[in-house]
Amino acid sequence: MNTLTHFDAQGQAHMVDVAAKPSTHRVGIARGRIEMQSATLAIVESGSAKKGDVLGIARIAGIMAAKKTSELIPLCHPLALTRVAVEFEIAKAGATSAANITCTATVETVGPTGVEMEALTAVQVALLTIYDMCKAVDRGMTITDVKLMEKHGGKSGSFVNR
Repeated sequence: MNTLTHFDAQGQAHMVDVAAKPSTHRVGIARGRIEMQSATLAIVESGSAKKGDVLGIARIAGIMAAKKTSELIPLCHPLALTRVAVEFEIAKAGATSAANITCTATVETVGPTGVEMEALTAVQVALLTIYDMCKAVDRGMTITDVKLMEKHGGKSGSFVNR
């Protein structure tokens, strides 16, 4: 990466022109985690949260967020997404780790620009939704380690975060 693409020759922010780029199948996978008290995780697992099915609602929120990314991030292109999958993995507290829920979002499209931002946005909003739904019992939850895990497609090819 030699230059920042969202700035023109005069240093002004602009939306990148992708008109000449070929449409390819593009995939973005992002992941993040929310750490919480064991009692909070038990509420999520049991489905007894006062606001309802925490993970079901967080999944829908993540999908909606991926679809709305261009409305949230000023220079993102609106994209016709072909697939958005939001998955959760629950981990109980261990000797050296807090109880947590890991969220993974996979976003796909066929187009001239990638879906990394959509995947990252889906993860962030899904985790924020978990926080919102559980904050009445645990305001100390921490959202952490949100990052792009993989991207595929386009001129730059594949990236896998190790």
